[in-house]
Formats: sequence, C-alpha cells, structure tokens
Amino acid sequence: MLTLDALRAFGANVDEGLARCMNNETFYLRLVKLSVSDANFARLNDAIAAQDLNAGFEAAHALKGVLANLSLTAILTPVVEITELLRQRTETDYAPLLAAINERHQALAALCRD
Repeated sequence: MLTLDALRAFGANVDEGLARCMNNETFYLRLVKLSVSDANFARLNDAIAAQDLNAGFEAAHALKGVLANLSLTAILTPVVEITELLRQRTETDYAPLLAAINERHQALAALCRD
C-alpha cells in the first residue's frame, strides 16, 4: 500500500516532496501514483533499444523533472545519471542504468498496487 512510510522506506525524501505539494498528503500520493504510469519510462527504454540518443534524452529529462518534483530520490538518482550521459550523447552501455531505473520503477509500481 502506498503510504508516506512506504515511500520513505523506498528512499523518497517525503518531507521535501510534500512541501512541493503544499503538505497535502492525498495530493502528493496521487501524483506519485500518476508518476508510475508516465509513458516516458517506456519511451526511454525504446529509445535506448533503438540507439536514439535524442529521444532517450527527451524521455529521461522529462522523467527527471517529474521524479525530482516528487523527491523520489531512489529512482531519481539513476535517471539523473542517464540524463546527463544522454545530454552529451555519450556512446556507452546504458543497460546497467536502465536496469536500475526499471527495477526501481517496478518496486514503486508494486507499492502503488498494494
């Protein structure tokens, strides 16, 4: 079940995220649930698979904004890293970063389902 304590255990900076949502817990939790279904997660994976670094950057940058605003630090950290690599159009193996993002995305999605 998605609760503030569950998000803290996940690694979110809940107090910071709540402050951005005017300390409205219901609103914050609703936004966290919406973030899980953000299409940019799939777009990022698809872009990297197609070696389209421009589209990958756009998807990663959009995710970075959403996750930063909600202070979902656990998933934000690898998203920031991949965003900066993609910003520079770095030719590298993105698989480890994508794996970390996808694993944390699935963990957050599981919290939202329970």
